[in-house]
Amino acid sequence: MQTVTLNNNIEMPILGFGVYQVNDLAECERSVLTALETGYRLIDTASAYQNEIAVGNAIQKSGIAREEIFVTTKLWIQDTGYEKTLKAFKKSLNNLQTGYLDLYLIHQPYGDVFGSWQAMQELYHQGKIKAIGVSNFQPDRVMDLIVNSGFTPAVNQIETHPFHQQIETQKFLRENKVQLQSWASFAEGKNNLFRNELLASIGSKYKKSIAQVVLRWLIQRGVAVIPKSVTKERIIENFNVFDFELNADDMAAIATLDTKDSLFFNHSNPEMVKNLSSFKF
Repeated sequence: MQTVTLNNNIEMPILGFGVYQVNDLAECERSVLTALETGYRLIDTASAYQNEIAVGNAIQKSGIAREEIFVTTKLWIQDTGYEKTLKAFKKSLNNLQTGYLDLYLIHQPYGDVFGSWQAMQELYHQGKIKAIGVSNFQPDRVMDLIVNSGFTPAVNQIETHPFHQQIETQKFLRENKVQLQSWASFAEGKNNLFRNELLASIGSKYKKSIAQVVLRWLIQRGVAVIPKSVTKERIIENFNVFDFELNADDMAAIATLDTKDSLFFNHSNPEMVKNLSSFKF
């Protein structure tokens, strides 16, 4: 498995398996087991997904040594703050049935982020987390955290796909030694991504699907990916992206699809901040 080296020299698989919106716990457990059997070694979940227990069960049942699996979960807004973060971390650890996390992310850039960041740094220094990072942080919020905490996030997980390519943000993150990890790599099918003629034509050259082309494009950009599926065939298909390489013309063609706008929500929208901050599970 190809890896990326984080800013603390931890190796993270560039391709992982996500479980966002896999709400059926039995289905989640089956899917994670299938992913691990296929060869995935990074599993990404979050407390807000409410499926950490299923992920933990699958890891236990897989028989794969814990140190061979890179486990990521995330801290939700209502759990931000120093004490609440320590409590939420312990709950996630119990749910996942593991003695440590490989990566712990602040899920949204709201609430008492700095209190949480202090707690996460302590857990990191205690060896309970191998790396800490953020999710959905815009460059200004990343810089705020770096400058005013003195501790640089290892990862920023943000919306990144052919229609919102995050070119400038990736440049900023690289300059500050923060690894970009994509969520919604397939744009959740929006803009008819799976019928896109350009992506289909590129895929036909390599005898690959549109999904494989998108994942390959991201990986060649150095973007880590965590595609989700509950279908065995697609889980396997999404893993088979290391046996071909897009040429410069392909990469340039895909660049023309960029709209530079989110297909989901604006984190600067006050109403969105209010709605996310009131979400409970």
